[in-house]
Amino acid sequence: MLVAMNHRGPDDEGIYINDNIGLGFVRLSIIDLTSAGHQPISSTDKGIVVVFNGEIFNYIESRDELKLKAISFKPTLTPRF
Repeated sequence: MLVAMNHRGPDDEGIYINDNIGLGFVRLSIIDLTSAGHQPISSTDKGIVVVFNGEIFNYIESRDELKLKAISFKPTLTPRF
C-alpha cells in the first residue's frame, strides 16, 4: 500500500503491524520538516496507535488540554530513510 503512494514523492514513511492490524503512512513534509511528524504515533502506553492525514487547526489548545490529562503521543517507529 505504501508503494502505491511513491509517485507523490514522499520523504517519510512508517509502518505499524500488530496481530491482524496494519497501519501504513507516507508523507511529503511541507510544514513540519523534522522527524517529529513521523507516523504512526502512539499513546505512551501504546494502547492507542493512529495515522493521521490532515491538519488540526486547534492543535495548541488540544495539546495543552492533553498535557493537563497527562496524555502524550510520540512516533512509534524510527523512519526507515
